Amino acid sequence: MSWTTPADLRTQVSRLWERGELLAGVATGASLFPKRLVLKGPTSAEITERFEDIRQWSSSLRTMAHCRLEMREFRHRVFGTNALPVEVWIDSFEDAVALIGKQRDAARFALLLDVTRAREPRLVPWLAKRPLRALELAEVWGRLLDVCVWLERHPRPDVYLRQIDIANVHTKFIEAYRGVLSELLDVVLPAETVDSARSGIGQFAARYGLREKPLRIRFRVLDAKKALFHPASAEQDVTLDAASFARLNLEVSRIFITENEINFLAFPPVDDSMVVFGAGYGFEMLANANWLSRRRICYWGDIDTHGFAILDQLRHQFDHVESFLMDRETLLAFESQWDREDKQTLRDLPRLNRDEEALYDDLRDNRLRKNLRLEQEKVSFGWVEAALCKLG
Repeated sequence: MSWTTPADLRTQVSRLWERGELLAGVATGASLFPKRLVLKGPTSAEITERFEDIRQWSSSLRTMAHCRLEMREFRHRVFGTNALPVEVWIDSFEDAVALIGKQRDAARFALLLDVTRAREPRLVPWLAKRPLRALELAEVWGRLLDVCVWLERHPRPDVYLRQIDIANVHTKFIEAYRGVLSELLDVVLPAETVDSARSGIGQFAARYGLREKPLRIRFRVLDAKKALFHPASAEQDVTLDAASFARLNLEVSRIFITENEINFLAFPPVDDSMVVFGAGYGFEMLANANWLSRRRICYWGDIDTHGFAILDQLRHQFDHVESFLMDRETLLAFESQWDREDKQTLRDLPRLNRDEEALYDDLRDNRLRKNLRLEQEKVSFGWVEAALCKLG
């Protein structure tokens, strides 16, 4: 039977709820009601042939609460004059939420709306746009408003999150809700207090004028004659904030960057060189160290698709970077140590040289083995020392 059932009518109203249209109307005051629902009834031929089925169908609709039916009379030569539903209407928001059992959620949204109008009326359009998300946040909505109010009163405060003093709002709360707070703060804060060049959860603090933890760079000078501290030792493992590192301007001619901590710690002595402990895809810490552009830089990463993607990204910042031990010879020499890369990157990498690109293509196209990787820590240190001798 293709006629509209009570369940079909509830589904139509449920879709209005799921799309946020019911609650949006409450927030904006633009009522959807009265709302006509789609009703598919019997054809003239079916009225003649299936009268008993039609009678039961009509009865099921008539007994529905919270709906208003419009009926039309028809004459049947056997059954006489009868009336059938031809239109179904929902006359009010209250009827709609009662029909689908959402009265409690509707009442909760009304409370959210009241408190928002009282404290941050500029967020009412956000509630209209994302009412179901607002319901998910109902238990913490008051604290989210507290954060918005505080930053309105203290624009671009130049303090760490830990220093924000709001009753019942902990630093971890703000960190946990940075995504939705960004949406709310972009609405309530004056445009001049928001750094639009900063975006995403990772740049939340910078976007709204909060202090960020200083980026730190960890390095070792590999030439004892140029050690920072004396007497020199191979164990000198130094960490500086990025600003201090940018001013360092060490008198070495070559910088190695490696992603593995043990490789960093065990990197052998090399004349006129230093080694930096890498940060995966994040090289913003080196952005202001302009002196690196006048040094030879060798990047040592895993031989897998992400290793080459990191190399490509680093060259975006320093286009003269060379790869180190990320070649086909090294990969084939340690076939017994091959492993599997969990999730490959498949995008084109325009900054690879010809040999690197050929190996990268073999890896991403699985020509050697599916999801092949050789982690840098699987390369023997005898091989590393031999490669360093070739570099000179």
